[in-house]
Amino acid sequence: MDSNKLNAFINQVVGDMGATMHATLVVLGDKLGLYKAMAGAGPLTSAELAQRTGTAERYVREWLNANAASGYVTYEPSTQRYALPDEQAFALTEMDIPGAFYIASACFNDEPKIAEAFRSGKGFGWHEHDKRLFCGTERFFRPNYAMNLLTSWIPALTGVQERLQAGGSVADIGCGHGASTLLMAEAFPKSHFHGFDYHDGSIQYARKAAAEHGLKDVKFDVASASNYPSNGGYDLVAFFDSLHDMGDPVGAAKHVRSTLKPDGVWMIVEPFAHDRAEENHNPLGRLFYSASTMLCTPASLSQEVGAALGAQAGEARLRAVLSEGGFTRVRRAAETPFNLVLEARP
Repeated sequence: MDSNKLNAFINQVVGDMGATMHATLVVLGDKLGLYKAMAGAGPLTSAELAQRTGTAERYVREWLNANAASGYVTYEPSTQRYALPDEQAFALTEMDIPGAFYIASACFNDEPKIAEAFRSGKGFGWHEHDKRLFCGTERFFRPNYAMNLLTSWIPALTGVQERLQAGGSVADIGCGHGASTLLMAEAFPKSHFHGFDYHDGSIQYARKAAAEHGLKDVKFDVASASNYPSNGGYDLVAFFDSLHDMGDPVGAAKHVRSTLKPDGVWMIVEPFAHDRAEENHNPLGRLFYSASTMLCTPASLSQEVGAALGAQAGEARLRAVLSEGGFTRVRRAAETPFNLVLEARP
């Protein structure tokens, strides 16, 4: 045994343990408004932060030191004051990064159920997870969509932006809480939008969100990717980080084809991945494979066919699904460090 390699691995594990424990503190900081109270406030003592947030100083002091050790806040020993740098403040309050930690919380809660799925080989449906998964997913993905959907993804689709500006019909499949649907509906008021998800709780939430935004040409209904209504045909069908969760992605592709207008477009947004597993053995792949083990793969295995593409399917495998589903023209329209965006046409 190489003692240097052993020590290096132990140090890695210590780092992982610290990150795991700190994830809970990020959720606490979000729930209690600690990060928001620090944002733009300059250096604060633990007592000042406690007073601002109506919390107990001793707990706040321990929380602050954990955040300082994690690099989330800075600490000035001479004044015993803590500060939230502008970059961290933006990520934790504007980009809504804490949403990811709500997802992690749900995964920890559901670990015993996933362990049983490992033993039985059965699936575990998205709807069966701890409810923190649903709000966490919306919060984590929404900023990415807000940053890219209207500025680069839709403009990258040939002729789609112009059609939506003039007034088109759009279906958002696997819409969850409707964050992506509402972004598009606000940007293209002449178009009609219909969000579908098989999870009734998410659809109820999306309907309330649409009402709060005052959007009239957007509807949300419970339906799966294989049976949502065609409504006369869509100019655009969009799947946002959802195709790999489906039990029968080929069947979904065939249904999408049947619901598109003759010149309609299918936009598939998927987690970024290379085609070979070893190419994804990196920090991003670590995140996506881990989430896929707990969420995506069990969700697919809980449905008919159970293809279990996983969150790191890669473009080649996605193209094979689209081709089998009847799409003959597929191109990579855009990409980010976190997503692949494919444009598919019959």
